[in-house]
Amino acid sequence: MIRLDRTRAPRDLVPAIDRLFELSAVKIRSLDQTWTSSGAPVFTVDGRYSARGWTEWTEGFVYGAALLQFDATGDDAFLQLGQQRTLSRMSPHLTHVGVHDHGFNNVSTYGNLWRLACEQRIDPDRWRIHFCELALKVSGAVQARRWTRIPSGGYIHSFNGAHSLFVDTVRSLRALAVAHQLGHRLAEEQDAQINLLERLVQHAKATADFSVYYGRGRDTYDRRGRTAHESLFNVVNGTYRGPSSQQGYSPFSTWTRGLAWAMLGFAEQLEFVATVPDDELVPFGGRDAVEGFMRDAALATCDFYIDEAVAQDGIPYWDTGAPGLAALGDWRHRPADPFNDHEPVDSSAAAIAAQGLLRLGHYLASRGQDRERYTQAGLRVVATLTDPAGPYLSTDPNHHGLLLHSVYHWPNGWDHVPAGSKVPRGESSQWGDYHARELALYVKRLAEEAPYHAFFGPDQAAGATR
Repeated sequence: MIRLDRTRAPRDLVPAIDRLFELSAVKIRSLDQTWTSSGAPVFTVDGRYSARGWTEWTEGFVYGAALLQFDATGDDAFLQLGQQRTLSRMSPHLTHVGVHDHGFNNVSTYGNLWRLACEQRIDPDRWRIHFCELALKVSGAVQARRWTRIPSGGYIHSFNGAHSLFVDTVRSLRALAVAHQLGHRLAEEQDAQINLLERLVQHAKATADFSVYYGRGRDTYDRRGRTAHESLFNVVNGTYRGPSSQQGYSPFSTWTRGLAWAMLGFAEQLEFVATVPDDELVPFGGRDAVEGFMRDAALATCDFYIDEAVAQDGIPYWDTGAPGLAALGDWRHRPADPFNDHEPVDSSAAAIAAQGLLRLGHYLASRGQDRERYTQAGLRVVATLTDPAGPYLSTDPNHHGLLLHSVYHWPNGWDHVPAGSKVPRGESSQWGDYHARELALYVKRLAEEAPYHAFFGPDQAAGATR
């Protein structure tokens, strides 16, 4: 359970955030200069990034990190690096029909370039903007095409197949959101016109209904705010069959990075939907209905994270049901221990979750509701992750990673266990490093009262606070 030891403001964390970006610059340069593999970096082994060769879902984080570094520091070298690598290497991801990860790869690259141009942080060249917008339209439509119909609507199915709904994908809905915002649609067989906002809302609703637990109805036996990594469906008639998990301990425990994806995904979509005109939401039940189910899911998952999923300092272990937690005793009421020999922590889940907590607080404040529980919890996690005396930021220039103690796929044994340990520790992941930077940039902008950081652009982000 997160212990709110004091009241924080974003400006209190600026010195630690500035230090993070100093370290980040060294890491980005080092990885770019030493990476020779044909695949994308995924996670580190003994401090050096390695590839996995599985959908290359992390490549956008690599080049997007350089764009975030430019955004935070104004160092043009990182803009040139991120832009050049996006142009030369990311186009296959735009038309990748076999994955659900378009928001990860393409909004992190083309989307960041587009956002920076719209904010006039970089030259708002007309053709640069058109180029990025075309890429984002294509990506959103391709993601929307990966569709399984169910009685209540449908969902974007995972790379496992049409039967599989991943909780992660709610964070990747950014691709659909931007494509819709840019006026795009998907054309299918017989020239059927598919509304991308409809697919976004239906996927978010399926995730809220089947991947998030509320302690009522179907979930009377379970804990409010818990999530299932994977939800399984009968593809013949669309009926729900039950929960599953790929990267968690079991279908009936909570993989904490999946929980974090849900927290951030729903909070971010609440901000986006707040910018959508009322008449566009009428076909889906209206604003109250759409924001209502998203708000319920965001509140439930964030409350579960704060109260049950994490240690006192806001850092979770990799799964709330991991069997070794029993050996750690009252682990929720003391700081997480990344050096224990029973279960690994997952700092990447903390970086993702913290942004979800802060964005939910921002949304609630825009609706005249109390934000403090979520804002203070989010800032507590940021303070832990960026603490210069803490164990999570890598200060070793020979280590490729920025955020230490991240976990990828412990059930598959993909994580490096160092000599003398029984569990993974001391390693980094591309999603952890990217989201640590994105989180730090988000808080830095709040502290500096700069334009609100949102994937859907500055003018629309201002509208979200109306």
